[in-house]
Amino acid sequence: MLELFVAMMKEEWRVHSTIFGSLSFALYPVLICATAFMGSFLLPLIRPLLPFGDLALITHALFLLLGLMIGAFGLLMNEVMERRFGEASSLAYSARALPLSERCIFAHFVAKDTLYYFVLWVLPFVMGFALAAPFVGIPPAVPALLLLTLSLSFLTGLAAAFFLSMVYTRSKRVFAAVFILLAVAAYAAHLAGLTLFLPPALFRSFSWMTLLAACTLVVVPTVLAVLLTRPESAARVKHYTDLLTPIAQRLSVFPYPVLAAKDCIDLLRSGSAVGQTLFSFLLPLGVIWFFLSLLGPFLPASGILLLFAALTGVIASTMYVWLTMFETFGQYACLPLAVADVLKSKICGFALLQVVPAVFIAAVAVLAGEAAYLLPALTLCLAVSFYGLGVTVHLTGLSPSVLLYDPRVLVLYLLAVGVPLVVFITLSFINPWYAMASLVLPAAGWGIVQRGIVKWNGREVTGF
Repeated sequence: MLELFVAMMKEEWRVHSTIFGSLSFALYPVLICATAFMGSFLLPLIRPLLPFGDLALITHALFLLLGLMIGAFGLLMNEVMERRFGEASSLAYSARALPLSERCIFAHFVAKDTLYYFVLWVLPFVMGFALAAPFVGIPPAVPALLLLTLSLSFLTGLAAAFFLSMVYTRSKRVFAAVFILLAVAAYAAHLAGLTLFLPPALFRSFSWMTLLAACTLVVVPTVLAVLLTRPESAARVKHYTDLLTPIAQRLSVFPYPVLAAKDCIDLLRSGSAVGQTLFSFLLPLGVIWFFLSLLGPFLPASGILLLFAALTGVIASTMYVWLTMFETFGQYACLPLAVADVLKSKICGFALLQVVPAVFIAAVAVLAGEAAYLLPALTLCLAVSFYGLGVTVHLTGLSPSVLLYDPRVLVLYLLAVGVPLVVFITLSFINPWYAMASLVLPAAGWGIVQRGIVKWNGREVTGF
């Protein structure tokens, strides 16, 4: 079956290179390598504030989150492929055209994703760190060990997402039970002083037993995910009651209530309202909160809550991607609508979804005993989120899930969001109530949105 694996690798490359251009996309891992190389020179400055072990823990957690986000395709795969790329024929959906089972194709898909994104993300990061290691006094063995442990962190997230996605497609009730069981097991292990996230422990102290256990946590969920794949599943007919009219009536205050209602129905019927909230919002933020809690001795009082609120705002801004991943403007081309109309509708839907991060931050503030700083935390979170929306709309229009892989767009996005984010996080560390100054961000974001609407409305959107 080597031919199928090679064909899938070529297919993945052709999709990205067609969208961005071969050279532009080839520069993406170079960008990651350069970023890691330059960031490594900050280690001597960071070490007095943050021990190397804690920094390594955070780095491994980030690659765990990366694996989770890349692997969580199972909840949305059908809708994205059939509706957004319906004109293309993907090998992942060839079970009826080829003499191969869906289980076999899925196994090759897992292997392809593992190697492809390892080369795209993990390897360039470690190469950048390895190139800088001699200049910052890092022993040569450390980058080699880091390559192993970061790979295991990434694969752990990837395997967990594959497994949970396949359980979700089988039964939503079983998924909920498994998710609760894993959460309880993780909490019990934490109380017992045990760690279920083994790659950082392996990085601190190499052990063959720890390596074997870490590999087991990758292999077992992956094998179970393959076994849980529905063999030769047939298309199912689904029947729905009319939701467009009642939802549009409730959203009548929006400028385009019918379009906003359509977006809500897309989220509900695709299952992504639940799946995206779990995999792209709650799960990453839960992991971030856990690792931020380890930084308590190094941050001022209430610093963890405000830093977490800012990071929540960054992740909440990606909710715009939820609303745009299912379609392109070509589907609206036969209607009396401009690109600006669709963009404004998506922005209204985004505003509606901000209830999720608002409730989440309120719950975290109360549970953490920091309710006194709920207002600045909530303000910082939503301000960063709406500002991030403005930057995303201006840079990517209706194709954020695609164009953010363009190295030029990604650099501009990181600079545009990162600089003000650092400024307001610093202000909040000086005084939590200084975070209220972040109210200038939504105003700036709205100005950027207006420029983005003019920019994309003046272009012929071919879509991706």
